[in-house]
Amino acid sequence: MIDLSDVLDARARVEETDRRTPLDYSHTFSDMTGAEVHLKLETFQRTGSFKIRGATNRIATLSDEEKAAGVVTASAGNHAQGVALAATKSGVDSTIVMPENAPISKIKATRDYGATVVLHGDDYDEASEKAHEIEREEGRTYVHAFDDEMVMAGQGTIGLEIVEDLPELDTVVVPIGGGGLIAGVATAIKQQKPEARIVGVQADGASSAAQSLRKGEVHTLASVDTIADGIATRSVGGKTFEVIDERVDEVVTVSDSEIAVAVTHLLERAKTLVEGAGAVPLAALLSDAIEYDEDEVIVPVLSGGNIDMNTLTTVVMRGLVETGRYVKIRTVLKDRPGALDDLIDVISEQRANIYGIQHDRTSRDIAMNAAEVELDLETRGPDHVETLLSALREEGFDVEVLA
Repeated sequence: MIDLSDVLDARARVEETDRRTPLDYSHTFSDMTGAEVHLKLETFQRTGSFKIRGATNRIATLSDEEKAAGVVTASAGNHAQGVALAATKSGVDSTIVMPENAPISKIKATRDYGATVVLHGDDYDEASEKAHEIEREEGRTYVHAFDDEMVMAGQGTIGLEIVEDLPELDTVVVPIGGGGLIAGVATAIKQQKPEARIVGVQADGASSAAQSLRKGEVHTLASVDTIADGIATRSVGGKTFEVIDERVDEVVTVSDSEIAVAVTHLLERAKTLVEGAGAVPLAALLSDAIEYDEDEVIVPVLSGGNIDMNTLTTVVMRGLVETGRYVKIRTVLKDRPGALDDLIDVISEQRANIYGIQHDRTSRDIAMNAAEVELDLETRGPDHVETLLSALREEGFDVEVLA
């Protein structure tokens, strides 16, 4: 099992490649939670993610023969970019296998950093099988995304920075996919501040670590389903599980809706773009998945910001729905002149903004003399939505909320 000395050694290897990222006190999220919240912004790391740290440390420890043969790995995107850049800077050839549905932005970035990209499989696990096949056929060294001591140690350099910048910390909240990040961070922090609390967070649809801890052994999920593609792994690693079991105090899960709300708040209030995987620590705080005391000093590790723009649109819209900033409603009107005007008048009086409207007389689900209307509305919050719906119903409109 890795220890603090491994992380300290890793720092010397990665400091010329990675960046020391900011630890930013957030007035907004401190006010929202009652805690003292400091955001560890790995979103500002090179390649947009913490993964460059572990990849650099692993490649720096290869033998000359291994470097000459090249490296291969599998990744949903962030580890791919980290390995690609670290390998290119070291003069090492790299092949990266990515799932076929990996975000386009991450595929392009990985190629731009100098790697050969192979698209294969529906998720990380299927991509990993292909990468191991290439490893055997071409004699390359497989750089594991998380279940490797040198990768864990590299990620642990984040923990060193947190302790140095905020020695009074109480709790550090870390995303968990395969477990490499939290294993490294927990090692760096617990062996300097044993009283500090380390909390891991997973998406509900990819909760392998949480289930593994309950079972007392590594548990592999049949499938994963979450907007947080960076932590969408079916299983934690065997090596990372040992560290998590010993050094992590608690693992909680959050829903995709809660992740979307966190991404939206970070964009709007902190002016920070964070991908789903990177937003799960804040999602856990905002949704009260974690218990904490008032004024507790908490550090959510925002692990990356590489979100695909198409995904971002969906996530932000989901966040707006969940926070009452956007609502989609359906009602049925008499098919007569002025009926639609009456509906719009009520909406206007309640100061809601019509984003989109669909008027359909041909639906089979309504009477011949009626028209179905769906409206997308911009609103100001949950209370405003309830006021709007009450006003519509008081005027005799039978309203169904669709989203």
